[in-house]
Amino acid sequence: MAVLGSGSSGNSTFLATERVRLLIDAGLSRKETLRRLAVIGERLESLDAILVTHEHSDHINGLARLATERRIPVFLSPLTLAALPPQIKLPAVEPFQPGRLFAIGDITVEPFTIPHDAVDPVAFRFTAEGVRIAIVTDLGYMPQNVRHYLAGCHGLILESNHDLEMLRNGPYPWYVKQRVMGRDGHLSNKALGDFLREEFDREARVLVLAHLSQQNNHPEIARMAAAAALEAQSARETKLAVSSQYEPTQVFWF
Repeated sequence: MAVLGSGSSGNSTFLATERVRLLIDAGLSRKETLRRLAVIGERLESLDAILVTHEHSDHINGLARLATERRIPVFLSPLTLAALPPQIKLPAVEPFQPGRLFAIGDITVEPFTIPHDAVDPVAFRFTAEGVRIAIVTDLGYMPQNVRHYLAGCHGLILESNHDLEMLRNGPYPWYVKQRVMGRDGHLSNKALGDFLREEFDREARVLVLAHLSQQNNHPEIARMAAAAALEAQSARETKLAVSSQYEPTQVFWF
């Protein structure tokens, strides 16, 4: 797996087995998506499907062009499909229902509902070849169903959006700060740290911090908060990485 980009300017993650190649969200431009795929040694022509978590622009900006150019099937919920801007025309749509698993090739996909201010937001857990990977961003808090899907995962991409003090003292209007901190907003460094301290099962070989705010966070602040929580859990075998808005992460193999 590799996070191609993560943040308010565009989100996209690449996931592959020997048989199947997936893109989760298409929030980067076509040009940037192709460039970043090339950086990790992949091509648009190899993609088997694009999966969409929700309809916010930073997750779908490049969707129409990428899907249309290669007639790539797009998997998303019917409510999310209905919420897409009318100018987005998709050549092949595969609807799914949150809570019902389905398969793409040798990958089992489990979409599950998360708390966010979108029409029908989901996160995903993927299983293939005995490996489980969960991609969970854009959520205001971690309800029990989310914690359930994180259990037993070998790879985790989790939101660490903002530092609470930076957000409170930052330039955003108060109503935006309230939205970000709300139960349908974004997960803070502290909230992620609390989960890692209290419920992380230490199964993950890789933890990637994602969707960092450019205004209200800093990669080293997020990294230190997560590292302290992992240390408290004695999770020394878990590799910690921080995604970027501008470049893909390394490719993680399982």
